[in-house]
Amino acid sequence: MKKIIAAICLLAIACFTFAAEVGGIKVDDKATVGGEELVLNGAGMRTRLFIKVYVGALYLQQKTNNVQGVVGRNQPRRMTLAVQRDIGADQLLEALRAGLAENNSQAELDAIKPQVKQFATIFKLVGEAKAGQMIAIDYTPAEGTRISLDGVVKGTIAGEAFNKALFNTWLGDKPVQESLKKALLGIG
Repeated sequence: MKKIIAAICLLAIACFTFAAEVGGIKVDDKATVGGEELVLNGAGMRTRLFIKVYVGALYLQQKTNNVQGVVGRNQPRRMTLAVQRDIGADQLLEALRAGLAENNSQAELDAIKPQVKQFATIFKLVGEAKAGQMIAIDYTPAEGTRISLDGVVKGTIAGEAFNKALFNTWLGDKPVQESLKKALLGIG
């Protein structure tokens, strides 16, 4: 009986450690950004032509299934990309530029042109993200958007406007993938 109770306790602990599993990738149920604990809002697989690209996970102060609850509030947030195949910086930047153009007005893009250039510089310095690596995009109102690869900070970009525009690539009206958007918002 004691062994059964111990096994149940271990199983319960394991269930609390990971909130989800997407495509065989375990996704943490919490993250800390700027000293604040965030909860997993949702996670999903980004595919391109049936090829697994990354598992995206969105962390917020509190869960929401509303885009404005994410980008409409100046709050800490995290987007993680668990890379599933090798991705060159140029490929990632091409997808980013397309996502930004599809989900932001020209005036919004003009306003963040220096930040987009800084973001591109950071990713070019990173080079290729290899399968199995983790990209974290953290935002805090005090610092801006911090990009990390496997826990090593690669650069920080100031400004809320840039972060909103960036998160719109996943959550905007024309997201990089509709099923990923729904999964990140916990509605798919």
